[in-house]
Amino acid sequence: MSMSSRMPEPYGQGSGANLADILERVLDKGIVIAGDIRINLLDIELLTIKLRLIVASVDKAKEMGIDWWETDPALSSGARRNQLAQENAELRERLARLEQLEPGREVRDEKEAP
Repeated sequence: MSMSSRMPEPYGQGSGANLADILERVLDKGIVIAGDIRINLLDIELLTIKLRLIVASVDKAKEMGIDWWETDPALSSGARRNQLAQENAELRERLARLEQLEPGREVRDEKEAP
């Protein structure tokens, strides 16, 4: 028995798996990477960093209830349109309130009209 016959085959050679298959599997199932980093000095907590990373396809993320990119105006044109429509409605409402507060507006408007 030679040494090379006892060694496992390197990943990706002969097993049929390639990078595309691995990427497809990762995106289909998703990966969660979580970790905390704490730096203490004499039992005094100086710094805490909590890392949470999810790698998954868009469809898988939606299945998990993660869809923040759909409401972020920087990432979604639909969200951007909704934000502009909301700002427009707020400005119209504010203008209507200001026009109601301005005394004598109707009288002046009537004088200016030809």
